[in-house]
Amino acid sequence: MTTPHIQAKPEQFASTCLLPGDPLRAKFIAETYLTDVELINSTRNMLAYTGSHQGSRVSVMGTGMGMPSCMLYSEELIKEFGVRRLIRVGSCGSTDPELGLNDLVLAAGASTDSNANRLQFGGYDYAAIADFELLTAAAASARKRGVDARVGNVFSTDSFYHPNRKLTAMLNRLHILAVEMEAAGLYSVAARHRAQALAILTVSDHLITHQQLSSEERERSFDTMIRIALDVAVNDA
Repeated sequence: MTTPHIQAKPEQFASTCLLPGDPLRAKFIAETYLTDVELINSTRNMLAYTGSHQGSRVSVMGTGMGMPSCMLYSEELIKEFGVRRLIRVGSCGSTDPELGLNDLVLAAGASTDSNANRLQFGGYDYAAIADFELLTAAAASARKRGVDARVGNVFSTDSFYHPNRKLTAMLNRLHILAVEMEAAGLYSVAARHRAQALAILTVSDHLITHQQLSSEERERSFDTMIRIALDVAVNDA
């Protein structure tokens, strides 16, 4: 069935779906990395495509910015469209002096300042973690490609412009590698529905040095991250 947010048929989605936040990045991934591509959703301009990669069906869909949007689309993809493996491919801000622009982060866990997971967990703190099989597959792909991917904890925030000016120092003290806005919510939705989820992130901003990629670079320069995500998608197809 369709939903108010996704006007597609369940069979149009593959069991594995890559989830960039930016729908234009979804379009770029589909047109650049997949063959036999079909546009399957454009409702609210949240573009979704299905195509083939190395003989396996793969979907890619934008989720928008922040946990509420990501959780909404993830919930519907799992419940209504049969997606079982959700791989976020997005950007993050480094909080580690040794983690620079374009470096890769595999988010083993995601701390958060959001109440979204507590609402699902009776007010308690929920340990939002990646699926182990997807995580190990991504780490293996990175090693095979000669990529020094960092595996560790990230921080999923509801506030892009965070009011706590000491946040970066606190995160660094607790060895949290980077800040982003979706992984903690994605992990809890996947866990609740017994699906698999992983966030693969490319550093687009450095919160200590204040270096940053341009908008065009964010959209088009994340080749390594996308190829590793597709390796995982094909491996688990």
